[in-house]
Amino acid sequence: MEFTASQIAGFIDGKIIGDGDAKITGVSPIEHGEKGHLSFIGQGRFAQFLDTTECSVLIVSEKILENKTYKPTIIAVEDAYLSFQVLMNLYQELQGRKSGIEADSFFHETAKIGENVYIGAFTYVSEKARIGDGTQIYPQVYIGKGVKIGKNCKIDSGAKIYDYCIIGDNCVVHSNTVIGGDGFGFQPTSEGFKKIPQLGNVIIEDDVEIGSNCAIDRATIGSTIIGKGTKIDNLIQIAHNVKIGQNNVIAAQAGIAGSTIIGDWNQIGGQVGIVGHIKIGNQVKIQAQSGVNSSTKDGEILYGSPAINYSDYRRNYVHFRNFTDIVKRIENLENNTLENNSKDKTNE
Repeated sequence: MEFTASQIAGFIDGKIIGDGDAKITGVSPIEHGEKGHLSFIGQGRFAQFLDTTECSVLIVSEKILENKTYKPTIIAVEDAYLSFQVLMNLYQELQGRKSGIEADSFFHETAKIGENVYIGAFTYVSEKARIGDGTQIYPQVYIGKGVKIGKNCKIDSGAKIYDYCIIGDNCVVHSNTVIGGDGFGFQPTSEGFKKIPQLGNVIIEDDVEIGSNCAIDRATIGSTIIGKGTKIDNLIQIAHNVKIGQNNVIAAQAGIAGSTIIGDWNQIGGQVGIVGHIKIGNQVKIQAQSGVNSSTKDGEILYGSPAINYSDYRRNYVHFRNFTDIVKRIENLENNTLENNSKDKTNE
């Protein structure tokens, strides 16, 4: 698709500086700009590219601009990063949505779909499943019995959604993720570990995005819940009966054990491990590779394994780095004390 700078400025309420008729046919990262392409600069540390980029049009935060002439056409906005996001969403919408049921898919006669739904080839839709208006389900997806999927969702190829799970509106599930697999529930007996039936489901609320190759286990009884607006990265394990609140972000390779409750607006770093049956508060930040084994208060910042308050960790780490010198100082003090004691006894 081809757009002029003026057309783009109109989409994001920007101010043109330069040639409003400059045409763009693609986008580039600012470090590798190309003629005829669009990019953006939202932070001062990238300001040097204003003078060196080959891009024809740049979206730039107003605070970065100086009173001088620039080679590319500038679209000045309050926040270039947010404006560029708006453009990307518009572009995605312009790409259009598919609709209809492709050949070689299986669609049970009792399943129901809304309007403008797309079902890709080799997808299996089980009995009594419900799929909302405008939802896109790509090839090789499995949808179990009684599953409910809301409006305007996107389920990428290879995803599996098992029986009776519920997905809200405007959700994205990326490839090869499994929602509603059995929780890891086993009872030790004299004959070995016996499986505990996992009879619950998973509820994904509205506006949730789940990355590739994640596993969100169904509850033993009741529901595993992912709250509205939460964003989950790739390669994440969420165990049975976990309840995650609204607007959390969870980075790759994190694992959350069973029955843990997580509040709202938390940030959980990559490779974090959280034990089961604890409660994480609201607006908690857990640094990457931390191991959390106890409940947290609202607003805490945690780091380490086992994780402790981040401020405490930094203070203690200063001592840890000097630990060898501290040990030597203690040994010297002990030796001096012993020598002084020996001298005192000799004088007696």
